[in-house]
Amino acid sequence: MYSREILDHFQNPRNAGEIDAPDAWVQLENPACGDVLKLSAKLEKGRIIDIRFRAKGCVPAMACGSAMTVLAKGKTVDEARSITKDDLARRVGGLLEASGHAAQLAVDTLKTLLGKSGSM
Repeated sequence: MYSREILDHFQNPRNAGEIDAPDAWVQLENPACGDVLKLSAKLEKGRIIDIRFRAKGCVPAMACGSAMTVLAKGKTVDEARSITKDDLARRVGGLLEASGHAAQLAVDTLKTLLGKSGSM
């Protein structure tokens, strides 16, 4: 059974879509299950001013993509880099052990995105 928060993020995704002319974007796939997450972001003075996601996969993967954008938006790059799998799992009301890969994909995608953003 999924938490209320997971279902809410799945049914009412936040920040879905892509940013036109993003400062950074990345797409990662979990080779074990096939889930795909794409993040795009606009940065200004070292802060994430907008971030969007597109996801393909299981309900938790899509919900974690949405929740990740909520956690990261408005944070500095350094603050966003410190977001953990556990932070994200708490944000979505907990994850079953079998769904932990969804939070890990979202964290890995964000960290890869921020690595591509350089010193923005």
